[in-house]
Amino acid sequence: MALYEHVFLARQDLAQAQVDALAEAATKIVEDNKGKVVKTETWGLRSMAYKIAKNRKAHYVMLNIDAPAGVVAELERQTQINEDIIRYMTIKVDALESGPSVMMRKQERDARGGGRGERGERGERGDRGDRPRRDRDDLGE
Repeated sequence: MALYEHVFLARQDLAQAQVDALAEAATKIVEDNKGKVVKTETWGLRSMAYKIAKNRKAHYVMLNIDAPAGVVAELERQTQINEDIIRYMTIKVDALESGPSVMMRKQERDARGGGRGERGERGERGDRGDRPRRDRDDLGE
């Protein structure tokens, strides 16, 4: 059987319980067609780079799947029908990650506060750091 990563984005106005129900429905589709969901990760409500169907944010969910190719076709068909899912993507991978995904590790790092150190969110140094401030006199004016 082949290995896949299936990520879908659910509408922002859904409750977490509804998002979990969508993940369970996808799991049921895979298991009914002789596949297996190895891991399910909910990445939470995150901002998107641009609006999709009038949504600025979406609930992100990833499923690691071990299944034959026909299962993916059925899963994508059912996902297209569902109005609560605004985007999805399934990719074939050589091996599944054993631990938490990159997104989960990033969330843990951000929760600990190990983000960007003393700099601001965009990397600015509010007071220009330790550089001396130049006045007009320093420029020869």
